[in-house]
Amino acid sequence: MKKLVPLAMLTAFAAPALLVSGSAMAQSQAELRGDRRDIHDAEHDLRRAERSGDPRRIHEERRDLRDAHREYREDLRDRDRRWAENDWRVWRDHNRGLYARGEWRAPFRYYRFQPGARIGTVYYGPRYLIGDPWRYHLPQPGFGRAWVRHYNDVLLVDTRRGTVIRVLPGFYW
Repeated sequence: MKKLVPLAMLTAFAAPALLVSGSAMAQSQAELRGDRRDIHDAEHDLRRAERSGDPRRIHEERRDLRDAHREYREDLRDRDRRWAENDWRVWRDHNRGLYARGEWRAPFRYYRFQPGARIGTVYYGPRYLIGDPWRYHLPQPGFGRAWVRHYNDVLLVDTRRGTVIRVLPGFYW
């Protein structure tokens, strides 16, 4: 009985957050599937137009294909933005110890970076890389990118160019 009470409390608090996060993720997955289907259809229509040889129709189909690709990229960005802004906050609120500030110091001053800023390699050296982003419910950074701790903030950095892609301020307590 003593073990069931904490489990019931944990379930009561965590379940609504997981349902909201899961439904938003399912919706975005359905949108992405629809966008991929639109791209496939637009490619098919373009091939058909190229076989017909009508330049005006080919131009229209290429425009439709570009629009379908643009829509897909926008939905991907929206999904990543929505996920990065909401999911990790819910997770952090239920796992405060994981995000504890601790005794973390850097040999440089704090500066609030903005996306697009170029930073030196000292800011994203091996000492500051977050090697396990899944632990903090961060999305995988992708090739040539890394999540980096900068005091209480987390930065997504393009390690090839030294450009800040995304900033999550106040990530750690």
